Amino acid sequence: MSVPVLLVTGFLGAGKTTVINHLLTAPHGKRLAAVVNDFGAINIDAELLAGSAEGMVALQNGCICCTLQGDLLRTLSLLLRRDPAPEGIVIETSGVSDPAEIVRSLLDPVIWREAALDAVLCVADAQALADRPAMLDDALLLSQLRAGDVISLNKADAVPAGQLADIRARLAALLPGRTVLETRCGRVPAGLFLSDDPLAFPDRALPAASRFATPGFESLSWTAEGPLSLPRFQATVSRLAPLLVRAKGILRFEGQQHPMLFQMVGQRATFGAAPAAPPGVAPVRLVLIAENGRLQPDAVRALLNDCRA
Repeated sequence: MSVPVLLVTGFLGAGKTTVINHLLTAPHGKRLAAVVNDFGAINIDAELLAGSAEGMVALQNGCICCTLQGDLLRTLSLLLRRDPAPEGIVIETSGVSDPAEIVRSLLDPVIWREAALDAVLCVADAQALADRPAMLDDALLLSQLRAGDVISLNKADAVPAGQLADIRARLAALLPGRTVLETRCGRVPAGLFLSDDPLAFPDRALPAASRFATPGFESLSWTAEGPLSLPRFQATVSRLAPLLVRAKGILRFEGQQHPMLFQMVGQRATFGAAPAAPPGVAPVRLVLIAENGRLQPDAVRALLNDCRA
């Protein structure tokens, strides 16, 4: 399986480095590597991990200092050859760069087989947007926002509620359907990104939506013993997409011999090759993640059940 990659973009001073430090030190137990564009590697001191919970896998954060103007594939290959290899890679773009080219590079099939783009997170400075509303007319900032599957409206606690509502309304008009998270001190929900492989989810349908481990979000798990109809599944995903933050699963479709890895974050959905299911595990497993209260479990399960071939 590919190592998931999270691309973090955003304007100068928005808080990207703070977000990445939070992700690297969050108690998720994963070995994460960070690729930082145009300034030094993030230093994660051992003291930051001194209070780790018992039984948690040590975060051997692989940090590397480089620029993304050279051979991105070579940089990622260097990380993937480490022993042990990272279980996720976080790439930070420069605050003055357009992430579109990096996104295109990460979607290259050669790179995707080894390091698949999991999501693009755009960090926006809520305080700066409140003080200077004209920033949303800046072409570079707009490009960064449009590249984001999820937007972190950072420093939201420093902005009065009325101004924050105005910013959200403008973002909704510019980027309809985009997930916007209000954050402070870069504390994005780590569980939304670089998620576990769906093969680890149980091989049974849950009776109701299970509460997601990240506060403010819930998840729904669904399994099927037989293949799905691809057209019906695509129609269902299009219908559910406005409600979801992300979705991920191992799927098998009618007429296809091999399982497919399905991932959706924001407005972007992708299919890729997936390993065969282990013995005794349902061949179709899907997890949907949404903000609390947006999913109606019975209705969603009925839609998914209708996708079965």
